Amino acid sequence: MAGGTPAAEGFRMKVAVFSARRYDRVMLAEANAAHGHGLTFQEARLEAGTLALAAGYPAVCVFVNDDVSASVIAALAAGGTRLVATRSTGFNHIDLEAAARHGIRVVRVTDYSPHSVAEFTVGLILALNRHLHRAYERTRSGNFELDGLMGFDLHGRTVGVIGTGKIGRAFGRIMAGFGCRVIGHDIHPHGDFEAAGGTYLPLHQVMEAAEVLSLHCPLTPQTRHVVNAESLSRVRPGLLLVNTSRGGLVDTQAVIDALKDGRLGGLAIDVYEQEADLFFRDLSSDIITDDLIQRLVSFPNVLLTGHQAFFTREAIGTICATTLASVTAFERGEPLENEVRAG
Repeated sequence: MAGGTPAAEGFRMKVAVFSARRYDRVMLAEANAAHGHGLTFQEARLEAGTLALAAGYPAVCVFVNDDVSASVIAALAAGGTRLVATRSTGFNHIDLEAAARHGIRVVRVTDYSPHSVAEFTVGLILALNRHLHRAYERTRSGNFELDGLMGFDLHGRTVGVIGTGKIGRAFGRIMAGFGCRVIGHDIHPHGDFEAAGGTYLPLHQVMEAAEVLSLHCPLTPQTRHVVNAESLSRVRPGLLLVNTSRGGLVDTQAVIDALKDGRLGGLAIDVYEQEADLFFRDLSSDIITDDLIQRLVSFPNVLLTGHQAFFTREAIGTICATTLASVTAFERGEPLENEVRAG
């Protein structure tokens, strides 16, 4: 359903906002009071079948599951689009080389509350380890039995962090506060991680030593399926694996196999490599044909959420303000601080 600020004459720039949920409409409209752009909200994802909704808009605003592939970029350019603004830090859903060929500039949100994702990640670990999701369901049914709900103390355990950007470092600080031994890997080591008590190790050593492993790296060709059958064959039995970064970091079938043979003690994911057709939608009355995710949710030691780790007032407010500030800078011909380019 389209709606929001009319895309009429007098506004600074017309922006088609895709994958817009109620909270997007409310908070983008609030942030837009300082900018005055003409926002048109579309609940639909941007993809080949919805390109007509972007025709005539010099800017489109997208989210992580929108399709901004080469063919879509070409059609956007033909329709007059000159700017793609993604309401996310990641931009692997955008073909940057195609954007450059067609003269479309791309901006992202480089920084929003890292605490939102870090704190949610810790919440997943606590819930998974102490079986809070299962206990909640039991007590609602009048079952107050404790069998099957035993966890372990996090204090003194080894926690691995793959990716020590702002979110990974915030997560590491929290886990250090629990009394954990925090180890990490990143191709760009950061002094703050070590200052907070973290220790850098080669990737294979982190994966082999961790009792809890949390993923906080971007999705690139080098990091796709960083958790795979081979790496899972070398982890400590009973490992708790948590992913709140990008679904493609994990080979889902390999994880299912590791859960079945007991190599993994538990899995908590807020992202899923095939989430585009599932997340941010109410499918409770539909038949879900994705066999992998159906298999995942059948395990009692799997906790799955629908890409909500970022979802705090602070984070969404920053995302909206940053996105619209980038649109304003583009409209004024100013430098785009948050621009991303191919290469």
